Amino acid sequence: MSHIELTKRQEAILDIVKRLGPITGEQIAERLNLTRATLRPDLSILTMAGYLEARPRVGYFYSGKKNADLFGETLRKMKVRDYKSVPIVITEKTSVYDAIVTMFMEDVGSLIVVRDQLLQGIVSRKDLLKVAIGGGDIHQIPVNLAMTRVPHVVTAELDEALYDAAVRMVNHEVDSLPVVRARSEAEGGGMEVVGRVSKTTIARAFVELGQYREV
Repeated sequence: MSHIELTKRQEAILDIVKRLGPITGEQIAERLNLTRATLRPDLSILTMAGYLEARPRVGYFYSGKKNADLFGETLRKMKVRDYKSVPIVITEKTSVYDAIVTMFMEDVGSLIVVRDQLLQGIVSRKDLLKVAIGGGDIHQIPVNLAMTRVPHVVTAELDEALYDAAVRMVNHEVDSLPVVRARSEAEGGGMEVVGRVSKTTIARAFVELGQYREV
């Protein structure tokens, strides 16, 4: 049976909890010189995987459950294609103002920028805020002046494990990933946007998997 692969940060968290547990998330974050929000996805993965247990007003402690490997194997069978959501997209010519409105109406932390369904970039709340406080006319400035462009955008593919996508989000400290399909040369090339995975996507998958473990 395969063993779930942990990131270096997750291994560091386990080491701290083994030595000092029970310990709160805030205390773990302080020892790693990180914020509690940054560690939240890692703690969720370790808790759902059975390595850690959490008790209200007590904190995290190492459980060492033997079903952690089984959980890890099951988690890796969950594919991005089965959990992706509808992508929230805009075009390169969309104004910063309209992008801000779309972001808040859709309640997302970033927007996918496309041209003919092909990925062009990603624009985040931070990107839009920088432009908004820069003094320019946000009704006239297009988002392509603020976005992160391909190939610097982190993406996910349909057939990869949802766990790998979650780890990528943690490592790159982003709230979501565009799900893409590489078009063949006959189709004109490029990366077609076919979905989106986010922290909410991962949380829903973990809840479903937690229900699976209780059966």
